[in-house]
Amino acid sequence: MQCNLSEMTLEELWQLFPIVLTEHQAYWKDWYEEEKQKLLSCLCMDTIRIHHIGSTAIERIWAKPIIDILVEIPQNASMTKVKEKLLKHGYLCMSETVNRISFNQGYTATGFAPKVFHLHLRYDGDADELYFRDYMNRHPALAKEYERLKIRLWKKYEYHRDAYTDAKSAFVNQYTERAKREGRDTA
Repeated sequence: MQCNLSEMTLEELWQLFPIVLTEHQAYWKDWYEEEKQKLLSCLCMDTIRIHHIGSTAIERIWAKPIIDILVEIPQNASMTKVKEKLLKHGYLCMSETVNRISFNQGYTATGFAPKVFHLHLRYDGDADELYFRDYMNRHPALAKEYERLKIRLWKKYEYHRDAYTDAKSAFVNQYTERAKREGRDTA
């Protein structure tokens, strides 16, 4: 039986795509770099900025093997035109607001593909995730604390992605705000 992901309920999708954490893998950085080059080629914009974000961008911690990518476009760029290019590049639009669009790639009717990406399209400067990533990489003990939180929540919310994300929010927000007060690296 062929299943259509767009016709599945959220609960059915969570069953097909559960939370899975694995030890940090060095090749995640390579996956990001390969996808970044594809995106640069596809988008053809001079002033675009692309960043590796999420837990796979934090050294030495367990993470979902999904590469999160933040694409910042200039304020005067058309988000709709960038969206069209990303859709042609094989990304699926998952959610959209006036100033933010989220995409994914690597979700199939039979489960995860070997490489999975979440892409967050934003206007330049809408990038709090960079503060959190850099802060965790500068403070390995806090990153390990974050890892322990994620592992604790993993089995509890294995089949409920939104609850898993919500349960991490207080930690992420606390250290994002601290990082903003202290300033961010330019990496």
